[in-house]
Amino acid sequence: MKFRFFPALQREVSEIGLGTWQLGGTEWGDVPEKQALDTLAAAADAGVNFLDTADIYGLGRSETLIGQFLRSRPDRDRFVIATKFGRHPQPGWPENFTPQWVQRHTEDSLRRLGVDVIDLTQAHCLPIDALRASGTFDTLRQLKEQGKIRAFGASVESMDEALLCLEEEGIASLQIIFNIFRQKPIDALFEVAQAKAVALIIRLPLASGLLAGTLTRETVFPPNDHRSFNRDGQKFNVGETFAGLPFEKGLELAEKIRGWVPQGMTMAQMALRWCLDFQAVTTVIPGAKRPEQARANAIASELPPLSPLLHNRLGRFYESSVAAFIRGKY
Repeated sequence: MKFRFFPALQREVSEIGLGTWQLGGTEWGDVPEKQALDTLAAAADAGVNFLDTADIYGLGRSETLIGQFLRSRPDRDRFVIATKFGRHPQPGWPENFTPQWVQRHTEDSLRRLGVDVIDLTQAHCLPIDALRASGTFDTLRQLKEQGKIRAFGASVESMDEALLCLEEEGIASLQIIFNIFRQKPIDALFEVAQAKAVALIIRLPLASGLLAGTLTRETVFPPNDHRSFNRDGQKFNVGETFAGLPFEKGLELAEKIRGWVPQGMTMAQMALRWCLDFQAVTTVIPGAKRPEQARANAIASELPPLSPLLHNRLGRFYESSVAAFIRGKY
């Protein structure tokens, strides 16, 4: 595993982290506790030290499992823990953005994670009016002064939201959707984020599994999997599911690039390697439900960069065949 510098934390984080939305067990199908803990252990043993979660994932289950995992590790201090707040149903919007509830949700996350201080807390895809109001970030600055968090950032759904957050004093990171099917951040965000020394955390690098190359038209998702119940944005931003592409179109596009995968890589590893080839990227956080997935994802850090020819080809492919089909905030 290779590492990259996270400026605000003054720490090195693994190029491949672990997103733990899956471990909540409510929006990616069921994940038994032992399987979840084994997946965390497999990622850690493969060199991963950056774990991303949120209070909404399983209504705290993901955070609780990470806390249980950390207590089992003699090397727990090597892990960087990032969580998110703002989408919990209690009390819900807009009360979630008030100082009282930002503080309360932070304290709840501290308790579930079993830590004295959260390395990074992130506003979790707040509506743009709440981001413009800036009061949430004032509260985060206060939490940092109180020593409850080390740094704060924002998980966003659009480039307009990302650029707005970059105006906030002290912002440490932005978490964005970025993958072969969703390349807008390259021109819209990367240069300005680097200039401000803001870390970029990449979510959905595999476009909800499309870029793993294992899904087919016959694939059936469980009822409690967002790839079943949110295909058209019925529950939340459609961009969080298949990167905003209609499922059938995504399958078609994935099939077109299957033959471009370099020898010695899986399709998923090519997709992860593509993200890592951009210097503005700090860490990529693919999710995993099984240990073997976490181990295979971690290998991408050790693989050679993709060729300039392949990067050019994938860039042209996005412009000509993908961009017009993306739905939702972008």
